[in-house]
Amino acid sequence: MLMPKKVKHRKIQRGGAIRGTAGRGNELNFGTFGLKSKEANLVSARQIESARRAMTRYIQRGGKIWIRIFPDKPMTKKGDETPMGKGKGAVDHFVAVVRPGTVMFEMDGVKRETAKEAMRLASYKLNVKTKFVEKE
Repeated sequence: MLMPKKVKHRKIQRGGAIRGTAGRGNELNFGTFGLKSKEANLVSARQIESARRAMTRYIQRGGKIWIRIFPDKPMTKKGDETPMGKGKGAVDHFVAVVRPGTVMFEMDGVKRETAKEAMRLASYKLNVKTKFVEKE
């Protein structure tokens, strides 16, 4: 699973609502086809890995996949049945902040139909609504 090798701060604040659209990472840079987010949310490292595996399985050793998002935000969780207080919980997992318009995955070296189906299978694994995009 994806996670940072090293972080400046072990635990960070969650932050409020994710506002605005993606200012960068909103265009296809590597591949011909892509999967673009239509809404804002936090996508976990497990979801990214699950989507990657779904795409890779479908294209069967053909083409190349690029993952354009990286889970660098640590999320903490306190243990089950732990009383309130006694500080913040330990880091449980990492998430990527995804805004509307962010290109999350790119693909090249496969037919359009194959890419579209692979991206559709990947989109089921993510907790954001997505759309299939391609280079003009």
